[in-house]
Amino acid sequence: MILIIDFGSQYNQLITRRVREHHVYCEIEPPDIALSSIKSLSPQGIILSGGPASVYGKNSPKVNAEIFNLNIPVLGICYGMHFMIKSLGGEVEGTNKREYGLANLKITDEASIFSKVKDKTLCWMSHGDSVVRLPDGFNVIASTENTRIAAVANKEKRFYGLQFHPEVVHTPEGKKMLGNFLFNICGCKKSWTMKSFVRKSIEEIKAEVGDKKVILGLSGGVDSSVATALLYKAIGKQLTCVFVDNGLLRNNEGEKIRSLFRNHFQVNLRYVNARERFLKPLKGVIDPEKKRKIIGKTFITVFEAEAKKIKEVEFLGQGTLYPDLIESRSAFGGPSAVIKSHHNVGGLPKKMNLKLIEPLKHLFKDEARILGKELGLPDDIIFRQPFPGPGLAVRIIGEITAKRLSILRQADDILIAEIKKNNYYKKLWQSFAVLLPLKSVGIMGDQRTYENVLVIRAVTSLDAMTADWARLPHSLLARISNRIINEVKGINRVTYDISSKPPSTIEWE
Repeated sequence: MILIIDFGSQYNQLITRRVREHHVYCEIEPPDIALSSIKSLSPQGIILSGGPASVYGKNSPKVNAEIFNLNIPVLGICYGMHFMIKSLGGEVEGTNKREYGLANLKITDEASIFSKVKDKTLCWMSHGDSVVRLPDGFNVIASTENTRIAAVANKEKRFYGLQFHPEVVHTPEGKKMLGNFLFNICGCKKSWTMKSFVRKSIEEIKAEVGDKKVILGLSGGVDSSVATALLYKAIGKQLTCVFVDNGLLRNNEGEKIRSLFRNHFQVNLRYVNARERFLKPLKGVIDPEKKRKIIGKTFITVFEAEAKKIKEVEFLGQGTLYPDLIESRSAFGGPSAVIKSHHNVGGLPKKMNLKLIEPLKHLFKDEARILGKELGLPDDIIFRQPFPGPGLAVRIIGEITAKRLSILRQADDILIAEIKKNNYYKKLWQSFAVLLPLKSVGIMGDQRTYENVLVIRAVTSLDAMTADWARLPHSLLARISNRIINEVKGINRVTYDISSKPPSTIEWE
C-alpha cells in the first residue's frame, strides 16, 4: 500500500483517487500519525501532500521526520516537497513571483519519475514559496520559467519532490508520473481490485463481528445499500436492518426498498412506519435548520426504540465513505462556519453503547458503486442520485404538510421519469424538484388560477464540492413543465434553477 500524509491540500482526495486508478491501494493519514503506526502499515511508498501553510510558519503541519530513515521511497508534492527539503537540510523561502495555474515544465533529467514523459510538458502550479537550496544528494530534474527548482530527486535514497501538482487533470502527464513513482520507484503491483476488496472485507468483518449481531439504519441510498449488501454477504442473518419511513420519501420509495432487500437479498429488515411521528413536530416549522434538527432527533428516537427490541446487538453498521473520514480528521479540519447541517442523519446516542462498523470507510462514492455492482445490487440502487437524509422536507421551502408533500411527490416523479426516459439520469449528479412557498396567477381552461410555483434543479458534478447547472435541452424542459402543470393539481408555474455551486448550494435548504 501507499501512505499519503495529509498536509491539508484541497487535492488530497484526488491524489488517493489517482493512485487507486493504478490499482494500488492507498490510505490518507494526518501528519500527527505515530512513527510506530507508519511502520505497522508497512507502506511501499509515502506521498507527502500539498497544503496551504508555509514550512517556516509557526504552526505549519509536520510529520515525524524519521520517515526519511525508514528506507521507504518518498514523493513530496508542493508543501510536501518543501517539508522534505527543509527536514533534510535544504532551504525554502517565500518568493516575489508567485506561480498559480498552468506552467511549461522543462525536464532536464529523465529520472525514474519522468520515465516516458515528454521533456517539455504542461504542469499545474499553486505556490508562493520555493526551494532555494537543496540538501546533499539532491539534484534539480525539472524547471519552469518562474521556478528553477520545479522537481528534484535523490535517486540513491529514492526521494522525489514536485513543486507542481501531478494529481490534477491540468498536468496532462501527471498520472504517468505518479505511475512511475508507484511502479518504477516503489515496486508496487497492480493488485487492488474490487474483487480483492470484497474478499478482504468479508474476512475482516467476520473476524471483527464473530457471532455477534449488527444493526444498520437502511435509507435505500447508495452508501447504506452497499454497506448492507456487503455486511449481509459476510454475516448473513446476524445483520438486522431498520428502515424508518419518515413520510418524507419520494413516491413508492418505501415499498421499493422493502421489496429489494426482503425479497431479493432476504435481509432481515424491520420496516417502521413513523410518518405521523415526523410530521407532527414539523407542523408550522419554516426554518431549515430547525427542520433538520427535528428530523434528526425524531429519527434517533425511533431508531433507538426499534434497536432495543433486538437482543444482543453489539455493532452499529454505517455506510460512511472515505471523504467523510478524511474531512473529519484533516490537518486543517477545524471548526468552520455552519452552512447547513449534513444531509444525512447524524450519529446515534452514546448510551446505545454499540461498536461502530463501517465497511465502506476507505471507499469513494464511485468505488462504492463499483462494489455495489460486484455484490449484485441493481442499477436503480447503484446509480441512484444523492437524496438528503431529511428527504423532501428540505425540498419544500416553508411549512411541511401532507398536501404539499403529495404535490411535490407527484411533480418529482414526473421529473425523474422524464430524465430517465431521455437518458440523462446517469449523466447528472442530481435532479429534483423544489416546491416554493409562493403562488402565481395562471389561466387554465379560461379560468384564473392561483397556484404553487415549482423549481427544477439539475446539476453536473464529480464530487458535490462544486457543481454546475445542467444544460438540459429546451425540448426536455418543455416536456417536463408541460406534464407537471397538466398532471399535478396545485402547480401552475415551473421554473429552472441556473445557479452553480458556489455561490449557491445544490440543495435549496
